[in-house]
Amino acid sequence: MTVEHAEQVVQHAPAPVSVAGTLPRDVTGFTGREDELERLTRTAGLGELVVIHTVDGMPGIGKTALATRAAHLLAPRFPDGQHFIRLHAHSLGQSPSDPSDALAALLASRGIAPQAIPAGLDERAAMWRDHAATKKLLLVLDDASGTDQIEPLLPASPGCLVLVTSRRRLIALDGADPMPLDTLPPDQAALLFTRLAGRTPAPGEDEAVEETVRLCGYLPLAIALLAGRLAHHPTWTITQFAAEFTAAQDRLGELEAGNRAVTAAFDLSYQDLPPQRQRLFTRLGIHPGDDIDAYAAAALDNIPLNQARRELRALYTDHLIDEPAPGRYRLHDLIHAYARTNAASDPGRHDAEQRLLDYYQHTSLHADTLTSSYTRPQTPTLTTPAPHAAPTLATQADGMAWLRTERANLIAAITHVKTTRQHNRTIVLTVGVTALLRQDGPWGQAAALHREAATTANQHTHPLDQANALNGLGVVWRLRGDYDNATTHLELALALYREIGNRLGEANTLNDLGILWRLRGDYDKATTHLEQGLTLHREIGNRLGEAAALNDLGTVWRLRGDYDNATTHQEQGLTLHREIGNRLGEAAALNDLGILWRLRGDYDNATTHLEQGLTLHREIGHRYGEANALNDLGILWRLRGDYDNATTHLEQGLTLHRDIGHRYGEANALYILGIVWRLRGDYDNATTHLEQGLALYREIGNRLGEANTLNELGILWRLRGDYDNATTHQEQALTLHRDIGHRLGEANTLKNLGTVWRLRGDYDNATTHQEQALTLHRDIGHRLGEANTLNELGTLWRLRGDYDNATTHLEQALTLHRDIGHRNGEAEVLNELGQVFTEARGPAAAMSVYEEALKIARALSLPLEGAQALEGIARCHAKTGNPEAALAGLREALTVYRRLGVPEERDAAGLLAELEGESLPGQPV
Repeated sequence: MTVEHAEQVVQHAPAPVSVAGTLPRDVTGFTGREDELERLTRTAGLGELVVIHTVDGMPGIGKTALATRAAHLLAPRFPDGQHFIRLHAHSLGQSPSDPSDALAALLASRGIAPQAIPAGLDERAAMWRDHAATKKLLLVLDDASGTDQIEPLLPASPGCLVLVTSRRRLIALDGADPMPLDTLPPDQAALLFTRLAGRTPAPGEDEAVEETVRLCGYLPLAIALLAGRLAHHPTWTITQFAAEFTAAQDRLGELEAGNRAVTAAFDLSYQDLPPQRQRLFTRLGIHPGDDIDAYAAAALDNIPLNQARRELRALYTDHLIDEPAPGRYRLHDLIHAYARTNAASDPGRHDAEQRLLDYYQHTSLHADTLTSSYTRPQTPTLTTPAPHAAPTLATQADGMAWLRTERANLIAAITHVKTTRQHNRTIVLTVGVTALLRQDGPWGQAAALHREAATTANQHTHPLDQANALNGLGVVWRLRGDYDNATTHLELALALYREIGNRLGEANTLNDLGILWRLRGDYDKATTHLEQGLTLHREIGNRLGEAAALNDLGTVWRLRGDYDNATTHQEQGLTLHREIGNRLGEAAALNDLGILWRLRGDYDNATTHLEQGLTLHREIGHRYGEANALNDLGILWRLRGDYDNATTHLEQGLTLHRDIGHRYGEANALYILGIVWRLRGDYDNATTHLEQGLALYREIGNRLGEANTLNELGILWRLRGDYDNATTHQEQALTLHRDIGHRLGEANTLKNLGTVWRLRGDYDNATTHQEQALTLHRDIGHRLGEANTLNELGTLWRLRGDYDNATTHLEQALTLHRDIGHRNGEAEVLNELGQVFTEARGPAAAMSVYEEALKIARALSLPLEGAQALEGIARCHAKTGNPEAALAGLREALTVYRRLGVPEERDAAGLLAELEGESLPGQPV
């Protein structure tokens, strides 16, 4: 062809046609994403700048579907054109589009002749901006590789909207509004599946749909592929299909159809990574847990910590991992399966796994040492090489925070090493979570882990490891309320420690047995074991164990009603904790002393110690101790009659227990709050809190907490006048206390059941229960319980009209309360004795008793006991012809009753109305 002929051809070629719309067809069965669609369409075409939205997310998340759907909804707002440009960052067999080529295609689609399109990128970008300057255009830039590919394509007109999809987070794209896509919510995922499958679930098939989309990780691509397969098999039921997919060994292999496959989508992203990042990503598939941080990643890939951080951030930018919490990274289930498949062919897989396990072993043992309340005997098994990088854990709070964060990973690691028969690692990793499991539970899981460790140690002839595991198992059984099992395992541990001559383990186990016998109500055995443990700790120079034994002995003496001996031991323990610089032990001892002063009726001293303990717990960052101190302060304010302050402290404690995930403390706070709401007269709120606490105790396997809460619910139902429900709950509590061998709980429940039978008018049954309770309190040496039961029996004999017997029991109770220094109990008995004297000896004899009760109540800031004494004095005045004094006393008492919201208000108000009526001439009574 001659040049002239060619020119003629060009001159006669048809002019390029302007194409206003190149959007692909709208998405069939598009489901969900309403919030995202609303956000994309809200700002379209508004403002003085080009609006740019970047939709990013992992492969198969539905980025293109969302952008396409939004573009179709927005198309009427952009009459000058809607263009869809595929940039092919991750297209099979294609290289990413060159922005210069993309500009040429855009300009050509706008009707610009090819020969008029300049050759250079900058010139093409300038022509595009000039062409779009007066237009209202919608651009969808799909599957972008990065900012450099996008920038030249952006128009400058404020009437334009650009939607960009990318597997990467386009951090460097200035002015863009990022929209990272997450997987679909379960309900939307289920709806997408049924729509694309063209099925309406038959009755009972909803669960099959839910399980199918869960196994797809709620990933739209995976759901679409499975639904498409089901759509082409009309004879299959959803249930059959779901069962087949659930049973599939290679679920990724099931998720493909033609040239569409989840694995292929992941392959393209993986191949785009540099080799070092590919290796780390592959090794993330080795990790047995749900998430990972930079320290674990550094161990896994044997790289410096800073490099691990950079690589994790890069993988996050590429949407191959998520960041559910700052510095914590997680793979989607299907991506994890993909990485695990790749890791199977990694020649460095074994070494990577061992480095990771070494890291978890070393760090968990260090954290456990910081958090444990005693020094654990060390064994050669516990020797673990230090990793290249590990977090700095300097305090108890540091150790507990790390253990709580890594809890799921540590449990997953233990499961993995058991499965792969790494016996020493099974033992060591279990030791590393001992303190955490004791404190946080669930104790059923803790028991299973310690049992496995004990069995493993026995099979491989590691007697010290076996003794440690048996000791841990015994403590867990104690926490669960199974005291027989606890005794068995602790005594086995004690025998084994003695057999191998490990005196530290022997001393620790004697302490643990002392605590156990205390809970079983055998205070003699408890004292014997704790004193033996104390002697042994002193002989071997273990001052931490000595301090702990002193504190535990103080608790036993407190329960025996010997508050002087209790105070001596607790203060010795406090001094020792301070001398060795154990601030956590110091804080715990202050808390115990606060409880002791509370029981002695010295609420000011109690408040001082508890607040000092609270401050110290906060200073050292021990949130668990802080929460417990708040609980104890709540109890103290409750006893002082300041229910607002009590509620405030307990709710703060409840929040803190929930924040740190301490479910046992949470249950305790709910239990105490239930009591406070009961005292405030809000029985509905009380019931709610107690039932929540009961459910939580049952969930974590704490039978003692369950029994105590059943007992308290019985008291609540009694106050509500539902004596059948009260009896049912307290009989359940009684059975449970007897099952676990908790004699103090058994005695308290018998006393409360006696009260219910008294209110039911069955004085014989009431007397039987109270006398059984009294015998039990005396058997276990619980003098406070003995005094309280004598008080109840005094009330019962008064109602039976036997004032001599009533007086005898009440005076015995009074003597006991005075002996043990329990002054608020003394005030309660004096008020009851006042009623007996009023009925049996007349108001003159009762007056002095009530006045003594009032004096104690005012000295101790006991508003309820003070109001009861005022009411008793007023009734005496009314009977001796002193109505003015009676009115003044009743009004003062009624003011307190109303502030507290207690049932006593009703009778006092009735008497006041009666007296006021009598004091006004002509006023009807």
